[in-house]
Amino acid sequence: MLALTYYSKALCKLNRATKNGSKAPHKPILLLSIIQTIDAREIIENKIEITPELVARFKDNWNVLVKQEFFKPNFSLPFYHLISDNFWHLKTWVGKEIALTNSSSIRSFSQLKDVLAYAYLDEALFVLLLNKKSREYLHHLILQKYFSAGHINYDQSGLFNQVAQEILHDSAGVYQNKIEKANEEEIFVRGGVFKKLVPQIYNYTCCISGMRIVSGYDIQMVDACHIKSFALSHNDTITNGIALCPNLHRAFDRD
Repeated sequence: MLALTYYSKALCKLNRATKNGSKAPHKPILLLSIIQTIDAREIIENKIEITPELVARFKDNWNVLVKQEFFKPNFSLPFYHLISDNFWHLKTWVGKEIALTNSSSIRSFSQLKDVLAYAYLDEALFVLLLNKKSREYLHHLILQKYFSAGHINYDQSGLFNQVAQEILHDSAGVYQNKIEKANEEEIFVRGGVFKKLVPQIYNYTCCISGMRIVSGYDIQMVDACHIKSFALSHNDTITNGIALCPNLHRAFDRD
């Protein structure tokens, strides 16, 4: 009970930047997205990694809750700057450091992703979020405090599902045009959808060896492989994907 009271107060006093007289919504949007990801059991230990699912939820929550157009849905900003709120901590890869701009902000999403292994919460807060009742309470608290909302009504299926439909149904030309307009966060989400969708379409079976392994854990043993390199083609559509076991994937990429 003491922990819930303490972190309820902490979550209601987030350090946030001000622009045009309004407080930035990035931190509460990220926290809502993390709570939802824990609720979906995609985070089961106190290691909050930058995943396509988490970034997509951040974008979905932003589209529903943020009305000020002068704020931009930059995921890397709150993921780094939550360290100013003492319950949030960052773990970098060994030998790597976070490079900041002259204004002490994170340089880019890709730089943050490459340097950070994961973020983690105070253990007491993470334990609270593992409990369904306290998790729902804190989710509701953040919605009311920062967005005057009791719940979230999504008007669409969400970015992850939207991208899946585009991968399945867009022509290469239409999809490539979308990639040209996308920022690095959206491209990251699109790559994550491709990696999940292609093995599923192939029934988790390597199309050359016929190997099929289905794990009870959230681990894929068959890879999604671009037939034509994404770096050259900018094409994630299903016609440019095949499922290969890891050794054949490496061999294919090396011609």
